[in-house]
Amino acid sequence: MAAQKGKDLLIKIDDGTGVFVTLAGLRARQIALGADLVDVTNAESAGRWRELLAGAGVRRAALSGAGVFRDQASDALMRTVFFAGEIRAYEAIIPDFGTLTGPFQIVSLEYRGEHAGEVTFDAAFESAGEIAFAAL
Repeated sequence: MAAQKGKDLLIKIDDGTGVFVTLAGLRARQIALGADLVDVTNAESAGRWRELLAGAGVRRAALSGAGVFRDQASDALMRTVFFAGEIRAYEAIIPDFGTLTGPFQIVSLEYRGEHAGEVTFDAAFESAGEIAFAAL
């Protein structure tokens, strides 16, 4: 597989009608998947090696992005969803790999600007339910 362009990794939000809208202005995006361990090691564990319980533990996904504030419809939607504390469906598209879709909540929304520069923003999203993966 050839290297992929970072600009093709997209984060999209459900606009409330089931249509996913790309978050405008993002320059950097990150997707992180994680799972907690369930340690079942006991006195009879072979050689006292740690044993883990397969399929147990909490799984989670986190999305984050940083970019230029463009004051477009997706910026207003993200701001509205944040202040309402809503959980919305999001879609993360990883080029030539697949799509993650599921409910997320915006847990951080930050704006900043340098005196002689553009206004930028950072946003972080945490999963709030089951995340589906569909291979491309």
